[in-house]
Amino acid sequence: MDRLRPRCSHEVRSARMLIVSWLTLLVLVSGVALAQPSTHVALAWNDLGMHCMNHWFHTIAVLPPYNNLVGQVILRGYGTIPPHVVTSGLTVEYSIPGNTYSTGKTDFWDYDVQLFGIDLPLNIGLTGKGLTGVLDPVSGHYIASGIPITPYPDATPTTADPYQQALVIVRDAGGTEVCRSVPVIPVSVEMNCVSSGCHASETAILGQHEQVPGFNPNNPPILCAGCHADPILGTTGIPEAGYFSLRMHAQHEFIDQEIPGIAGCYKCHPGPQTQCLRGTMNNDFGLICQDCHGTMGNMALTIEGGRIPWMQEPACRSCHTAPYGEPQGQLFRNSQGHGGVFCSGCHGSPHAEFPSRVARDNANAIALQGHAGILRDCRVCHGSTPSAPGPHGYVPTDVVESEIVATSAPLRIYPSPVVDGCTIEFAAAVTPDCGTPDSGRLLVFDSQGRTLRLLRPQLAGDGHWRVRWDACRADGRRVAPGIYFVRWDENDRSGAARLIVAR
Repeated sequence: MDRLRPRCSHEVRSARMLIVSWLTLLVLVSGVALAQPSTHVALAWNDLGMHCMNHWFHTIAVLPPYNNLVGQVILRGYGTIPPHVVTSGLTVEYSIPGNTYSTGKTDFWDYDVQLFGIDLPLNIGLTGKGLTGVLDPVSGHYIASGIPITPYPDATPTTADPYQQALVIVRDAGGTEVCRSVPVIPVSVEMNCVSSGCHASETAILGQHEQVPGFNPNNPPILCAGCHADPILGTTGIPEAGYFSLRMHAQHEFIDQEIPGIAGCYKCHPGPQTQCLRGTMNNDFGLICQDCHGTMGNMALTIEGGRIPWMQEPACRSCHTAPYGEPQGQLFRNSQGHGGVFCSGCHGSPHAEFPSRVARDNANAIALQGHAGILRDCRVCHGSTPSAPGPHGYVPTDVVESEIVATSAPLRIYPSPVVDGCTIEFAAAVTPDCGTPDSGRLLVFDSQGRTLRLLRPQLAGDGHWRVRWDACRADGRRVAPGIYFVRWDENDRSGAARLIVAR
């Protein structure tokens, strides 16, 4: 607190007011603190790493347009005040820039009544969600289920882009943006049984189906999950028909021998073009589908043995030790760890674990910590490097940040991450005897603590000191992407922040 004490100690009243204003900035979740993007962190992701859908629904329907976004908002810590997950007083909006409609890119809305018994408004999915909307607050997180996105952007409505990015914006009660995230919202139609080269037509598939009571191949469209229970859709089906996953894997068990390995999986699970298995487990460690899920025959056998598809899947702790795995019997995608943060928030979605070979998957990690990979920089949420162990017993060390940032009040930096430059601002506390903005300075440091630039803030009419940094060194050269620090000193007051230069 000494660093925040005004130079003129005889002005006791002013000193008290100053201390209160700084503490308010640090701990309140409304007003000035909440209005500053640097006070919050948004983590957002897709729950499965890939969602599939039929392109056309006039004959067979396996999966509708149905995608999920999950997010958490963390109020950053400061000093001894720890960060914590927040789910109140905020609105979490989502949109898919460049993909504003789905009607016409698929014929789903022509057959929604026949398939699901509900007449949906155009571009609205089975849960009532559209291509824009809000994530709903649930215990410890936010979620939007059933977003009816197709893989076809508005600009190229006939060319698939399976890895589009959503835009998630967190706003306070007054509507001011406090943070944002750009998760991939993946979707593919490449599971098509015909385009894979296996079947001549969807009509031919119906003709090859076992003739059983209640099944009429001449009365399409037919929802597979109407008879075969599918937990991912929440359908119970007909008990004697068996799970859809069981029947599909048992029926195609021959692929284990004819097209072994991931190429066989890509016949249905998208696919030779989409290549949905794209995370570090595959790219850096060479794991393929069978390493976790087993063969087609094993998939069917385990379901026959009582496993519920989609609800009971391979666990990280099958290979990793207990401190690095999920709680026993719990799916990775539903698991939470350090501070209540979901595992996917730091590690990425299943099948797209950080770092992913798809650059868009890595965008959030780069924005928050300056590089792709697991979100492991404790400063992102804590504001400084804590001394206590973090997730999985991880103990970080960072002498440079401790010297520059740890004992200073936070500054506001926007936009963040920095691309073409940024504005740095902080509240003024000027009294007649306590100096002017001209007496302060702001220094820019690199991650090794080397001083790169001296800037002189100016006092604005709104009571803030403000300075623009063009992301350049003192000699005019642009800095490289990475982590940087800024510190403002004026008499006995100081403020500091860590920032990311993205490119």
